[in-house]
Amino acid sequence: MDSLKRNISHDFLASLVVFLVALPLCLGIALASGVPPIVGLLAGIIGGLVVGPLTGSPLQVSGPAAGLAVMVYEVVNVHGLEALAIVCLIAGVTQVIGFFFKTGIYFKAVSPAVVKGMLSGIGLLIFASQFHVMLDHAPKSTGTMNLITIPQAIIDIFADDFPIQHIQAAVIGIITLFILGSWSYMRDKIKLPIPAPLVAVVVVSLIANMSGLSINFIELPDNLLQGMNFLSFNSLSTINLDIVLAGIGMALVATTETLLCVTAVDTMKPDHKSDYNKELFAQGVGNSVAGIIGAMPITGVIVRSSANVEFGGRTKASTIMHGLWLVLFLFFFSELLSYIPTSALAAVLVYTGYRLFDIKALKKFSEFGKFEVFIYVATIFCIVTINLLYGVIIGYILALLQLIIKLNQLEFETSKSKTEVTVNFKGAMTFLSLPKVSEHFNNLLDDHSGDVIVDTTDIKFMDSASHEFLGQLSKNNGDRVKLSKNDT
Repeated sequence: MDSLKRNISHDFLASLVVFLVALPLCLGIALASGVPPIVGLLAGIIGGLVVGPLTGSPLQVSGPAAGLAVMVYEVVNVHGLEALAIVCLIAGVTQVIGFFFKTGIYFKAVSPAVVKGMLSGIGLLIFASQFHVMLDHAPKSTGTMNLITIPQAIIDIFADDFPIQHIQAAVIGIITLFILGSWSYMRDKIKLPIPAPLVAVVVVSLIANMSGLSINFIELPDNLLQGMNFLSFNSLSTINLDIVLAGIGMALVATTETLLCVTAVDTMKPDHKSDYNKELFAQGVGNSVAGIIGAMPITGVIVRSSANVEFGGRTKASTIMHGLWLVLFLFFFSELLSYIPTSALAAVLVYTGYRLFDIKALKKFSEFGKFEVFIYVATIFCIVTINLLYGVIIGYILALLQLIIKLNQLEFETSKSKTEVTVNFKGAMTFLSLPKVSEHFNNLLDDHSGDVIVDTTDIKFMDSASHEFLGQLSKNNGDRVKLSKNDT
């Protein structure tokens, strides 16, 4: 009983901190995704009240994530808000199917270069799009356009005829960024365990409202239910191949980000052991519910999860309680949202995007060869120039190509005597290496009239095509080519 009381007290305090971290992020990610604020808050609630009880990773906290904002924006922009519910439901069902086939554990095998590239690409896209929103501008139509127009957006601020609204929004954004960057230092000095995003949003909201700034604020409908997007039979009739593929892609990215977060939580707290497949089921149920009630898709979120660990969370109760605090806020204090400048939330996401983009990864991956660096850079480039799903798929393909190349590293040494030649193979021998092997034997048999001994005792792997090739080589050359016992 004493142990239970101690856990509850720790979980209660941790849940309050997680709630304070989650609130501005739920709103900001909804803004970045082009959906009403209620949609982001509902996703946070589902992450606590639906995923929390079912979770396979007790200290992980789920909700709307910056990593999915890019995909949500694309779905809403191309297919409309109603399609988001269908895509979210398809993603959830896909994850549940993945649970039954026990695929969760396989996500441990994802190349770090692809994962880091995915997070960095997402960070770059969010940084670029929200930089414009931070100035009270609408984001451009593509990630590339958002990036290349940033310098002009900065230059315009200093133009004589630049509208005062955008200058005021820029000031609010800069103040927000300053607080976010310096709060960890100030928090250690004043010993207040309050999360930086909450401090930044509260401070700049007070400044903006007390100064009467003519900038954009969060807009809420008179009835919050007006912003919801319940799944309907009419919306189900609009399902097509593009929407199905978007749902499967959403599941792939959400699962990758979730299980990456699971690994991070287990690393932060070594005695915390997670069940990957159980967590995949919890996420699938959560996203299915999100699709039915019209919320955003959810995933495990490292920012909230690390706050949960850092501030003493011990069981999944902290995750569940943070969902309850979001419910209370939504129904009793939602009017406060209209006092928050959109430039402040955009600045929070600009900072988040900056933190996601890991430039130090270039140096780390260079230690493992140029191809690792290429995978990392190519994944980022394709995410920014094409889209998130194709960027991740291309990264996976490149990682598999690298694996194939490494598995087919075959070496052979040739030693000659007066009467015979011995060829010693090392490594892996597959059909991909046969052209090189064939050419070597052709030259060897032409240049040497003695016997050829083929020694494969140091071969770690040989496929059927290689076995067949060596057998045919021996048969075609009579007694000249002698195979070791491994090949016969």
